[in-house]
Amino acid sequence: MDCNKQLLRMMLLIRRFEETLTDLSQESQKLGGMMIVCTGQEAVAAGTGAALSPEDVLITNHRSHGHLLAKGAEPDFIMAEIFGRRTGYNKGKSGTLHIAAPEVNALCTTTVVGGGIPIAVGTAFAAQYTGKDFVTVCFFGDGATDEGSFHEALNLASLWNLPVIFACENNVYTGAQRMEEHTRVKDIATRAASYAMRTEIVDGNDALAVFEAMKKARADCLSGAGPLLVEFKTYRWGGHNTTDTQAYQPKDEIAVWKGRCPIQKLKASMTEAGTLTEDEFRRLESEAGKQVEHAVQFAEASPWPEPAEALEDVYV
Repeated sequence: MDCNKQLLRMMLLIRRFEETLTDLSQESQKLGGMMIVCTGQEAVAAGTGAALSPEDVLITNHRSHGHLLAKGAEPDFIMAEIFGRRTGYNKGKSGTLHIAAPEVNALCTTTVVGGGIPIAVGTAFAAQYTGKDFVTVCFFGDGATDEGSFHEALNLASLWNLPVIFACENNVYTGAQRMEEHTRVKDIATRAASYAMRTEIVDGNDALAVFEAMKKARADCLSGAGPLLVEFKTYRWGGHNTTDTQAYQPKDEIAVWKGRCPIQKLKASMTEAGTLTEDEFRRLESEAGKQVEHAVQFAEASPWPEPAEALEDVYV
């Protein structure tokens, strides 16, 4: 499969997976609590995942489902974890917000804002110290760049010239705050200048641009060029979570960004190039739907953990 079709297929899977979670979160007795989804931001996850190798490490944040799927995590096991079932990646103990999938080197999902950034520096140091050829990619939102952990981590990564890519998904909002309400800088990428770090700003709704930028970033890191901060300009179609009424998001703004849908953008480009037909697009949509439907069936048929299992897999 060519790169564009791989990207399109992954974006369709992520979109359907999260639409399903949104629907399930509204049904009684289906999923406990709210879901935090990345609808509208699929290109960042798909492009990054396509650029990485299996040995590369992923550290992510609360908006993680797309990142995990793009890194190669199985939809069945992610869904089972979200349902709190024993067959999930973490035996039902992490739920939606703390999934780790070591099988694909997705080592950490953390809801602590900025909490994953120092961890990424640690895994990158491990790569350098042991002479291993892998990079660490760390996802976070624009709000995390106000945290002390962000600045401390970037300073250390630069000082030690570590193979880590700091990937900021700037989706305009931090919770219910617009970016200009919590920082004076226009571009998050400019903050890396304080640490003599390379930066790049990428259209986060262009999956191919994301892929090309991250592929080059990975190669540069492995060649010894040191860390990089990549800022992806994108937008969160929904609220901070599925219970958010979005009262603070102008409807015309949402409409403008929906007009920049990453899936439709790539579809139009491929159609114009003659590499995608409408029938093939519908087939890819159908395949994604069937994958997600199977994941839900797998999760619902899976057993709950036994109470005694709460004492397993703990350090103390």
